[in-house]
Amino acid sequence: MIMNSEIQATQRRVNPLKFMLVLLIVSIVMMFAAFTSAYIVRREEGNWLEFDLPGVLLLNTLVLVLSSVFMQWAYVSARKDNLKNLKLALVLTIVAGFAFLVGQWEGWGELVRNNVYFGGTTANPSGSFLYVLTGVHAFHLVTGLIFLIIVVISALRYRVHSKNLTRIELCTIYWHFLGALWIYLYVFLVLNH
Repeated sequence: MIMNSEIQATQRRVNPLKFMLVLLIVSIVMMFAAFTSAYIVRREEGNWLEFDLPGVLLLNTLVLVLSSVFMQWAYVSARKDNLKNLKLALVLTIVAGFAFLVGQWEGWGELVRNNVYFGGTTANPSGSFLYVLTGVHAFHLVTGLIFLIIVVISALRYRVHSKNLTRIELCTIYWHFLGALWIYLYVFLVLNH
């Protein structure tokens, strides 16, 4: 009887890494909620420059959604011990992640070409908010790419498989979160810009 309750207690425990990831995600959600709330409040105060959003943001949204599909494919492949597909899907996720970052860079370049700057005397709050929202998201995407590269290295060493899914589960959750966060930001910017 005691053994059964100990086993059940062990099964109910939350993996500390998953718990830390949940805390990280909650803190990121709170940060972006604060940013978008400040955006709305500041826009209503006036002195708000209206400009077109860079067209590449829509393409970037599609690229990030596709990367989430690749990430899910990697996770399913790991659960089925299909290591060939796992490695391919992880590499495709990384390529799509880098493509997203290149697209963001191009979007920032388009803003500069249209005289929309971050900070300084020529800056307008609307441009600064756009740089902050997209830049902070890009930073988090870079952290996701770093963890994805670690998972790829682990997969190459046969340390990611159906009996050892923690790393890829964490990456999958975080990557899907970043995709959902970007969709929220994109829709928010389209509706409130």
